[in-house]
Amino acid sequence: MEMGDAVFMFIATMLVWLMTPGIALFYGGMVKSKNVLSTAMHSYMPMAIVSILWVLVGYSLSFSTGGNAFIGNLDWAGLKGVTFEPNGDYSATIPHNMFMLFQMTFAVLTVAIISGGFAERMRFSAFIAFIIIWSLLAYAPVAHWVWGVGGWLRELGALDFAGGNVVHISSGVTGLVLAILLGKRKDLESSSPHNLPLTFLGATLIWFGWYGFNVGSALTINDVAMTVFVNTAIAAAAGILGWLLIEYYVNKKPTMLGGLSGAIAGLVAITPACGFVTSASSIIIGLVGGIVCFWGVTYLKKKLGYDDALDAFGLHGIGGTWGGIATGLFATTSVNSGGANGLFYGDFGLLWKQVVAIVATFIFVAVITYIIARVINVFVPIRVDEEQESLGLDLTLHGEKAYHETNF
Repeated sequence: MEMGDAVFMFIATMLVWLMTPGIALFYGGMVKSKNVLSTAMHSYMPMAIVSILWVLVGYSLSFSTGGNAFIGNLDWAGLKGVTFEPNGDYSATIPHNMFMLFQMTFAVLTVAIISGGFAERMRFSAFIAFIIIWSLLAYAPVAHWVWGVGGWLRELGALDFAGGNVVHISSGVTGLVLAILLGKRKDLESSSPHNLPLTFLGATLIWFGWYGFNVGSALTINDVAMTVFVNTAIAAAAGILGWLLIEYYVNKKPTMLGGLSGAIAGLVAITPACGFVTSASSIIIGLVGGIVCFWGVTYLKKKLGYDDALDAFGLHGIGGTWGGIATGLFATTSVNSGGANGLFYGDFGLLWKQVVAIVATFIFVAVITYIIARVINVFVPIRVDEEQESLGLDLTLHGEKAYHETNF
């Protein structure tokens, strides 16, 4: 046990926890004023439900060491054996229950991100049922594949330092599938952010929390952790520039929402690579991340005709995919001896492994999400009716309003 590491992880865990309320504000400012509270509830309910599930069975299914290549077992169900004593399979210097809690914040955040795909049109009861089932049947297996002892992608040698596959691709793909199944919003053409300062505040909290998200994934303070800290800051900055440069080229106006989106794009892109690449490489990864996510949000969505309302797939799915590929290109053992060399450092093998991991995550999560949504829809319609959508979900589903004056 290293008390310095334990204190560091305590702070990192609280920073990641803060990201979920940040998502609530970030998303809340981008929807109509009549849906801001229902959108925030999509972030706050995972903080309640997923947290309980994680303690009961989710952590054990994701990280227990007695399972197989695809899922853990129930050895740690109810946190049996998960105590203050470190577990050497994951970290010998911090309490095991601290590691559990740190990973819980990831599971909660992932579900909150998903809601960006279906905002303003999903029935609340269906959402509750979905996140319960999805957390156990989709998130837990992918987390075990990538990070769990014996997980098949971990054994393959695919690299994901802080959640490119586990958090961002899985949430982005899920948001996309739900967006397609639910269909477009009825008043899509008139949809625009109702409170960009709220979105600005949310994005700032997310960026702030991301330092705990990425740097905390080192599980200790060392040279790799400090490299991650630098890479995270630089990639976010580069993401802003990448997005705004292409936005100005296309639309002749750099927007604040574009800058915020670019920061998120850069952060998503660097997440899987942050502990394996140089700082110079992180500039490229962030810059390209901003550009490709702009393309996904403004061109791909329009071309294919899906309504990814708040760009869960456009930012997290596309950004996470680029980040995984970039890891296969730019990773170097000179940064992290526990990693591998990518294509630009003489090894094609890692890039191939990254592609396998990305494709496997896309297919598995998309299929599981489709099945879960279809099954739930048999028992309760997953989409609100036209009258509820017209009046707003805050009033019709939750019986309250965010604003009592018609200023927005």
